[in-house]
Amino acid sequence: MRYSLTPSTAPLRESFPGIGDDLVTKVDALEARIRAFPNAALAFSGGVDSTFLAWVSARVLGTDGVLLVTSISETYPQFERDDAAKLSTHLGLRQVVIHTEELGIPGFKHNPSDRCYHCKKELFSKIKVLAGQQGFGFVFEGGIADDLGDFRPGRKAIAELGIASPLCDAGITKDEIRRMSALVSLPTATKPSFACLASRFPYGEEITLSKLTRVESAEAAIRALGFTQFRVRSHGDAARIELAAEEMDRGWQKRSELDAACRQGGFVYVSLDLRGYRTGAMNEAIGKGRSQS
Repeated sequence: MRYSLTPSTAPLRESFPGIGDDLVTKVDALEARIRAFPNAALAFSGGVDSTFLAWVSARVLGTDGVLLVTSISETYPQFERDDAAKLSTHLGLRQVVIHTEELGIPGFKHNPSDRCYHCKKELFSKIKVLAGQQGFGFVFEGGIADDLGDFRPGRKAIAELGIASPLCDAGITKDEIRRMSALVSLPTATKPSFACLASRFPYGEEITLSKLTRVESAEAAIRALGFTQFRVRSHGDAARIELAAEEMDRGWQKRSELDAACRQGGFVYVSLDLRGYRTGAMNEAIGKGRSQS
């Protein structure tokens, strides 16, 4: 299905029947926030949040009022690039691809705890320049209300550059986005959450292209085994696999295949984390409540 979206005078809430009064209030706030802008370039990863924001923005501003900007880099795996391209077509929105080089950013590759600040600063600076060149005066990003309780140094860069966060401003959560995405048949409604590959490394461990490639290879092999929500956390030569709780039993049964998936990418040791997948695993060493996904 390919959407053909034009600006609508009907309230956005009418797209989501039965969502309840609390969420209706948030949807009204989201619509008002987006309508405050004549157009927007949207940082588009093809994930759950940015896809929903793209759909809503096009519903409010029309397809000519939204430009999707996808950043390609060493930390963004091929399957996500492919998904973003397919989803852009699915939504009927124009996509522009830019290239960022995180490993060349001072303060990034050495992986300090504020790594995401340096990454977001470069990314959104480039998106702002591109947006202006393309005739778009404003930039949206897909941050959500869940982020506000987390350790998210990237949000400092977003604030410094004047990037708008409509979903976050409206107080909308990931679960709510999934519910509404299902109501309008977005294919990302049940898509597993994903974060850039840099989130797989402990703070302080240098991030290199070979290490990123090793993680991407291992995760691609595990995905091919049918696992959906997981991470391969890299600790030197050791891979620590986090699986979603509902996939842990199958993971134990497939432990030899999981071991091979990581070893073929270059890991020497492989372990299965007994706590399973959770956001913020790499932040547990620097303080409770701080997370990266």
